[in-house]
Amino acid sequence: MRAPVLRLVALAFLVAACSGSPILANAPARRVLPAPTAAPPVGVADPQPIVLPRDDGPHRRLTEWWYYTGHLATDAGRRFGFEFVVFRAERGDFPVSWASHLALTDEAGHRFLYGQRTEIGPQVDGSPRGPDGVPQGFGLTVTGYDPSRAAAPIGMPWTMSGASGRDHLAAAFSAAEAASSGQAGRFGLTLDLATDRPAVLHDKIGYIDFGLAGGSYYYSRPRMAATGTLQLDGETFRVTGDAWFDHQWGDFISVGGGGWDWFAVNLADGTDLTVSLVRDASGAYPLVYGTLVHPDGTFSHLDRAAFTVDVLDRWTSTRTGTIYPAQWRVLVPAAGLDITLTPTLPDQELDTRSTTGVVYWEGSQQVTATKDGRPIAGEAYVELTGYSK
Repeated sequence: MRAPVLRLVALAFLVAACSGSPILANAPARRVLPAPTAAPPVGVADPQPIVLPRDDGPHRRLTEWWYYTGHLATDAGRRFGFEFVVFRAERGDFPVSWASHLALTDEAGHRFLYGQRTEIGPQVDGSPRGPDGVPQGFGLTVTGYDPSRAAAPIGMPWTMSGASGRDHLAAAFSAAEAASSGQAGRFGLTLDLATDRPAVLHDKIGYIDFGLAGGSYYYSRPRMAATGTLQLDGETFRVTGDAWFDHQWGDFISVGGGGWDWFAVNLADGTDLTVSLVRDASGAYPLVYGTLVHPDGTFSHLDRAAFTVDVLDRWTSTRTGTIYPAQWRVLVPAAGLDITLTPTLPDQELDTRSTTGVVYWEGSQQVTATKDGRPIAGEAYVELTGYSK
């Protein structure tokens, strides 16, 4: 998952919906659409089998997100990492709340750029539905408002859509957003993503039980071929690469209370690995698990005894003072894997307090790895939450 915790969808943008926040105080009138039909239906006991493309679409659950990270390269070999996510939160009779983050790691230019948006209401959800109203994929459009200025409409809509491993992303960080954030640089993505591999179901059946804290459905498409364009500083580049897609939803708000470390690794032979380390408030790890995807597309659940993760270095943010882990060694002995991850840039920190109430780190990695003692190339992304207080 991103980890079995409310992945940043904190109370910040939910409170905006409940309190008449100035974020939307002067917003133009928006279309009001019917709420999505639940899938699986409300009242049915968890867990239920994940059925696609139905479960690609939105659910009437407390927490949900659609999450992409990936690696892109231009025809000339210039490399970038990217993150694009939409969060959904539903709390009783309050309006549905949404937030979205978009980030770009310019590895050659040694720059990290990001934007964020929030929106309230069902108009974000334009997912395709069958005659019975059940989703047959997802279609999300976040128009958003600048969270640092009262209700100022900003830029082009951010959109993500897809079903059954055929997805489309389009989002751009506008001049207004760049000016209000104080960042030097504008960027955008338009990508088509595709995979013929079946979805990977985590914890064997695609459902993670959090006990008293609830539970979460969770599947991934860890190796989606990406083609499209990237806009940066007024230039447009044709790019190709790979993306990792996570979709998670359930009736949970938080688990652990101390944050988590999430790792996603793609190796050149077709092996994919994700591991999650979830901390409680004391710093202990009540939940540790992973999933290993084999080159033929089959996958295996990894419990905490199946792998180790050791921190090799740390980095301190000059903006927030937060100290993050900054290099790791991941061992999966039964699979013969020895992987060292080093950030392509030390500073890939996102301050999203104005949309989701948190500061976190998420970034592309340099991979040095061996499999059964032989060197193997790879790509990776890491996410770190809970380190900023």
